Amino acid sequence: MRIVYTDQSFESLDETSQFLLEKQGMTLEKILEIRTKLLDRADGLVSYPKGGQREEYLEHLNKNHRRLIEGHFKIIYRIEEKTIYVTDFFDTRQNPEKMKG
Repeated sequence: MRIVYTDQSFESLDETSQFLLEKQGMTLEKILEIRTKLLDRADGLVSYPKGGQREEYLEHLNKNHRRLIEGHFKIIYRIEEKTIYVTDFFDTRQNPEKMKG
């Protein structure tokens, strides 16, 4: 298995980091710690790819999206053959309907 991070996943991670810095007043060090935890947790999917639960807010896409929870975040991913695609880092303090796009 290998992990591929989509452009969307990096965009959402950057947007969240910017929000935490500007609106929440979080320190850059703390933001980097959160990002590292999220990426490490996602990288861990190689060992147990089906460890996450199905993501009900994305069922309408019929791509079997799954999620892992890390702190206030959902790591959204899907599995296709021998590749795990991480598609989003979603802050669970947002309206979950926003995830549907």
